[in-house]
Amino acid sequence: MASAPQASLPLFYQDLLPLNSRDHAAWRARATDRAPWAAKQNAIPLTVDEFIPAQRNFPIVFSSGENPVPLALFGLNDGVNVFFDDEGKALEDFYVPAYIRRYPFLLAKLRTDSDDMSLCFDPKSGLVGEFEDGTPLFEGTEPTQNTKELLEFCQRFEEAGARTQQFVDELKKHGLFMEGEVSIQRNSNPGQPFVYRGFQIVNQEKLRELRGDQLRSWNQNGLLPLLFAHLYSLELMSTIFGKQNQQGKGPSATATQGEVATEVPASE
Repeated sequence: MASAPQASLPLFYQDLLPLNSRDHAAWRARATDRAPWAAKQNAIPLTVDEFIPAQRNFPIVFSSGENPVPLALFGLNDGVNVFFDDEGKALEDFYVPAYIRRYPFLLAKLRTDSDDMSLCFDPKSGLVGEFEDGTPLFEGTEPTQNTKELLEFCQRFEEAGARTQQFVDELKKHGLFMEGEVSIQRNSNPGQPFVYRGFQIVNQEKLRELRGDQLRSWNQNGLLPLLFAHLYSLELMSTIFGKQNQQGKGPSATATQGEVATEVPASE
């Protein structure tokens, strides 16, 4: 299914600490060419800023429930990811969503009575600590250029998240979400299609029924191209299914139904 987990931390994050020069003056951030935190995740949150590049590689769907979240499908079954191996090494060139690239950092509210957000990190990531290698996070009490860039990246991500919420709210306002279903035939077993449910997509019939002035407005403000990117990307469902089978990660030969099991981040 595609519903939000009942967890206090966002997807990937095992713990959160606010970054500060008092406690982390000598700490460094390690670079890595692997993303083990994403290796077993079949659906990754996506912002609308990423729909155009992402639709070339992934089906873009929306989580189930009252508050849909755009998701890039890295696999059709829970725990299946056809773009990373088990250690998180990329198996091919593809667009890496900002949600993956942001880890182990993020902006979070430290107080419920304030809208101020602080740069935080996951201390259990193995990517931030008192290492001899890596890029320094502070020079004395001042953040290094690398830390400033990390903060800027996280700020841009939050801004994109706000635009994504506006996009979703607009679709909800016009009742365009519907439960999705895809049936995929395996060539080796033509009599047994695999049916996947548990996600939402845009209802194309309702989209066609919208007034012309509404569609023109959406085209002018860039919303309509995002809708088409989502709809075109759904053609990649069978491609992802094929990759699963090629990698030996496909559903069992006896299974004929399943859900696109996904997780979305808890509220930050």
